[in-house]
Parts: sequence; C-alpha cells; structure tokens
Amino acid sequence: MQLLSEQELERRKDREELMKLGINPYPAETFPINVTAEDIHKNYENNKTDYKSISIAGRLMSRRIMGSASFAEIQDSTGRLQIYIRRDDICPEDDKTFYNTVFKKLLGIGDFIGVKGYIFTTQTGEISLHVTELKILSKSVKPLPVVKRDEEGNVYDGFTDPELRYRQRYVDLTVNPEVKQVFLTRSKIITNMRSYFDDHGWLEVETPILQQVHGGAAARPFQTHHNTLDMPLYLRIANELYLKRLIVGGFDGVYEFGKMFRNEGMDRTHNPEFTSLEIYVAYKDYVWMMEMVEELIETVTSSIHGTTVVKVGENEIDFAGPYRRLTMFDAIKEYAGVDVSEMDENGLRKVCHDLGIDIDDSMGKGKLIDEIFGAKVEDHLIQPTYITDYPVEMTPLAKKHRTKEGLVERFELFVNGKEIANAYSELNDPIDQRERFEDQLKLAARGDDEAMAMDEDFLRALEYGMPPTSGLGIGIDRLTMLLTNKSTIQEVLFFPQMRPEKKVKIASDEDFMELGIPVGLIPAIRDLNIYTIEQLKEQDANKLFNDVCGRRKKLKLEVANPSKEEVEQWLA
Repeated sequence: MQLLSEQELERRKDREELMKLGINPYPAETFPINVTAEDIHKNYENNKTDYKSISIAGRLMSRRIMGSASFAEIQDSTGRLQIYIRRDDICPEDDKTFYNTVFKKLLGIGDFIGVKGYIFTTQTGEISLHVTELKILSKSVKPLPVVKRDEEGNVYDGFTDPELRYRQRYVDLTVNPEVKQVFLTRSKIITNMRSYFDDHGWLEVETPILQQVHGGAAARPFQTHHNTLDMPLYLRIANELYLKRLIVGGFDGVYEFGKMFRNEGMDRTHNPEFTSLEIYVAYKDYVWMMEMVEELIETVTSSIHGTTVVKVGENEIDFAGPYRRLTMFDAIKEYAGVDVSEMDENGLRKVCHDLGIDIDDSMGKGKLIDEIFGAKVEDHLIQPTYITDYPVEMTPLAKKHRTKEGLVERFELFVNGKEIANAYSELNDPIDQRERFEDQLKLAARGDDEAMAMDEDFLRALEYGMPPTSGLGIGIDRLTMLLTNKSTIQEVLFFPQMRPEKKVKIASDEDFMELGIPVGLIPAIRDLNIYTIEQLKEQDANKLFNDVCGRRKKLKLEVANPSKEEVEQWLA
C-alpha cells in the first residue's frame, strides 16, 4: 500500500479535475521549443527582434497570483525564466476557466508546462516572457521540497540531506540546479580526454563486462551465473587483459571508458561500481606514459577551468607538469621512517606491528608493503606525485624493472592523498606472466580473495607475441572529485549505491487494537489516511477525535463514538 500525504492526495484530486475539464495532464504530442532560458538571458538585450515569437517549456517553480494577472517562474535544463500571465491573453473568449480554475487552482509547483509568447523587460528590469498560450505537459502528483532563498539568493531550509539527495537524485537536480554543474564537468572531462586520444590516432573500443575469468587487478569480483551456458561469470574488475589482447591483434593504441565492479567496501572514495579509463599504446614504456599523463591532465584541467591550478578543499593543486617522482621504497622511507627495500615477509610483518597497522595471515609481501604505504604515505601526497618502481609481488601484470632487481616498471599518480592513475610497462613475456599468475594462485590458496585467477586465454595471446606496450588506468570518478572540489565519490555519481530504503510497516488491525482502538473504528482510522502507528502518534488528539467521529458517521459504522479521553489514550 502506498502511503500518501495530504498534498499528494490533493494533487491526485487536481489531476482528476483536469481530466473532468477535458484536459489531458499527460499529452502525447510534441511541444515545439525554439529557445532556452539561458539563451534568452544572454542574448535578448542585444537582439530583441529575435524574441517576439518564442516557445519554451519547463517546470513551474514559483507563482505570484495577482487577480487577473500573475507572475511565475519556469525552469528548463539551462535555468529559470520569469513569465507573465494575463487572464484575457490565455482565455480570449468569455470562458475564463483555464485561468481562474486551471492555472490558479489545479496547477502546482513542479508541474511541467509549455508556454508561447514574446520577451519583454519589466519595470524592475527583469527579462520576462509575456505568455499568450499555455499548455499543461505533465502533472506532478508529488510536491517538490520547498527550498527557500533570501533576497541575495542564499539558500536556507534546502534539500540538503545527503542520503535523500543521493537516493532521489532527480529531486536533487531539480531543486539544487547547481548540482548539474558537477555532472556537466564530468562529461567535459571525458569528452576532452576522448578528443586527446582520438587526436593521437588511438581507437576507442568496447570489451566484455561479463568475463569468464576475473583479472586485470587485485580485487574481489561480483559473481553471477549464465543459465544457458550453465557457467559462472564475473562482472569485470578491470578491462586490462582484453585491451592487451587487442594490442596482440595489431592495434597500436586502444582505449575504453567503462564501468568496473569490485565487491569491496564503500567509503568516501569507493563505490562498488566505478568508471575507469584504460588505454594501451604499443612501443611505449612507463616513462613515456608519465609524460603523456602530465600533458593529458594539464590539457583537461586547462580546458575546464582555464588554469591548471584548482582549489581542492583547503589545498590549491597545480596540475601543470612535470610532477614529482618518488619510488615506493623512498616514499616509505621518507614518510614512515623505515627502509623496507630488503625486508622479507617476516620483517614486514614486524614493521606493520610496530606501526600499528592491522594485517592478517593471508597477506604476502606485496600486500604488506601496500598496507604500510597506504597507512603512512598516501595522506602526504597532496600535489601531483608519481610513486614509481613497485615490488614485483604487488604487480603481477607489469614488466620487471630494467635495472632494479625485484621491482617492476609501474607508477601510480597520487593527488590530494588519493591514487587517481595507475600505469605499467606491460609484461609481455608469457613465461614470466604464467609464473606470476601461479604466485597469485598460491596467495588465493592462503585466503587472499583479491588474488588474480589464471587466465589461460590471455597467456595464449601473449604466446603469439605482444609488442612492448605501456598501459594506463585513470579513475574518472576520483578525477572528477578533484576537478569539481568534491570530497565524496557519491557527489560525482548520479546514482551511487545505497542501502535499501527502510520499508514503512503498515499497521495491522491487531497493531491498532493493542493501542485500545475498537476494531469497529479501524476503518475510520484508515479512511483518514492513517496507515502506520507513527502516523497515528503524530496526530493532534482533538482533531483526531473530531475526524474519527465524522468518519464513523460518514461510513455508517455500527460502533459508538470514542470519548476524547479514549483518543488521548491511543496517542499516549
């Protein structure tokens, strides 16, 4: 059963009244639009002759009814526009019902309307639309939250609860239009990156989201089952291994923007599904990739902000290259005060214990070093910094370092204490790759549920030969957080994952009877749209007494009226 507020019930009645008047509150035909609110505000003063016959649509966001004339505001995708409505203009015949009843009484805030007319400037200097024709396009039966603004435009009593905003993003975007700018910026980031890659001749591709083997990263996958093939499948944790197959197949550069899925924890920077950019370019290495990433991010930042300097929280981040480069071991030595470069697993476990870092028996050398780095180093990396040359145990898919034994050619880009990019000189030796996968299987046997699986088809592809290649992954969500100055990943996702909404418990007859309500009066209670104990407890005792007595009579219930004292006892 759907619980409805008084306003929702009233709006449903308004919908029925419109239909009785022969007005379809949800018409099917196209409404022509030849202008936007933004266009009008930007260009009207410079070219008034172009705005004599316009047609625009949007949500009704406010009204000031003044007898036979009214002002209102509509909001389209670009902003708000004041409209001026005269009764005789939209009701030129003797029948004034459309203004007196439909506009004044049956329309509500949030309804979509289409209006035609001409632009003029009011005596107070506000650009407005003089309406000559009005059409209802969609009736809203749930009221929008009321967001109040003072004369300076400052918002108070707004729609600000994070859980409601993320769960009902459609409302958030409507009543907090500034939120749209975050997602416009996100789109521009992807568009600019795509243009940069396309200009270099690299091909945008698509790879499978459902995969037989989860690989390409150390992460716990989501598992499902394909009924026809009767086989398990995994939502991809990365698209790396498929993109490398395309390099084997002869493409010099491929990239993909796509969703990845990791069955892991959620916090301010992690969501179970996230958007990643991965790109692989043949005949390149991780040193070349560092220079490319600097140019890429500098280009994107300048295009969006007009500068490479961006305010992020209390910090000013300068994305202009070159970025600082620091090896992982040097970073741990600098910020944790310990040299782990020659330590075995037992030594690393002792360091973790001494530093108060939680670990478990499933963690090998790579995981232990990663835990130390995450706990003691990351928060210090505010300005863009490349952390380079990782231990081989941490990176099963990267090429061994050309000069440093036990390391691989890998970098991660850290900004404002978080990793936003990860890149390798890609491992293309199939024998070495098989050995790395076998090491991962040993970790899995010890209980590491993030260890990679053996991918025989990928190994077969490498056996055919893959040219020297550099690969890169960039977290689009985290990059967007930086370039929009947002502190949580939920702010840059239209629909972040949320816990299920708590279901409202509809009270049973027994629930009402436990409060002392006679079973014969329960229909009167429900006829008052009181369906839960919480709703009942919110009622005023005197009003509830009068309402129940009135409903008992209306419904012709064969039961005596309650006393005021009895009603008060129900609410106690």
